Amino acid sequence: MASNVNPTVRRRRLGQELRKLRESKGMTAEEVAERLLVSQSKISRLENGRRSISQRDVRDLCGVYEVEDRRLIDSLMQMAKDSRQQGWWHSFGDIPYSVYIGLETDAASLRVYESQCVPGLLQTPSYAEALIRGAMPEASQTDVEKRVQVRMRRQERVNGEKEPLRLWAVLDEAALRRTVGSGTVMREQLEHLASVSEQPHVTVQVLPFDMGAHPGLTGQYAILEFPDAADSSVVYIEGVTSDLYLEKTPDVQKYSVMYEHLRAQALNAEQSRQFILEAAESHAN
Repeated sequence: MASNVNPTVRRRRLGQELRKLRESKGMTAEEVAERLLVSQSKISRLENGRRSISQRDVRDLCGVYEVEDRRLIDSLMQMAKDSRQQGWWHSFGDIPYSVYIGLETDAASLRVYESQCVPGLLQTPSYAEALIRGAMPEASQTDVEKRVQVRMRRQERVNGEKEPLRLWAVLDEAALRRTVGSGTVMREQLEHLASVSEQPHVTVQVLPFDMGAHPGLTGQYAILEFPDAADSSVVYIEGVTSDLYLEKTPDVQKYSVMYEHLRAQALNAEQSRQFILEAAESHAN
């Protein structure tokens, strides 16, 4: 399993505790911000775990919320300290989706829908490099190589652990037909995809074109669930300039229901594996 001091998850958990304290006092984020002479957006970012939380932040917020339990304060302070540690991904420098990587590193299961490409956790190095170059034509060679390295390191959650990530991927047929890199790259990628899908903790399903309209037409998304019940599930939607993280129960439930419809409309695992291998053969011509 991932480290118990995963900084991203610690920030989320600490933010949730701070939100509970605020709500127990019947205060709004705006009121807290006014008391501390900071912006309301800072309070929101602290509570949703998108901003690093210092021990001073915790001290100030506990003061506003009139927390007197010394053990609780000490626990929150320790969480703040742990949340400022660096995860393995920080060694690669500035990674724009580092928040997501932190969540993925600690997740117990991941359900992902992709409409245009093979999910990052299932990509080969050659496919990943060609995909990144195509999506980021102005990226330097160094940046491309760094992103590929990060992607391969992320795959340890699927391929290199005693308790691997439970991964369920539903792919639109377009992800199999679009030639990324070359026919050779695609054939290698799809054969790898079919091979990985045979692992007991990995399920891959394909939505063929002839299935028609389906709930995934609005775009790709991922649902992350965590081993600790205290950590709420997260829906992740990747954007061009910023990413969206949905944690409210109604939002997560809506996307979960959408995912169940996708799974129901897609080919089953064995049919999907055969479909993928046939698509791989088509790229060899």
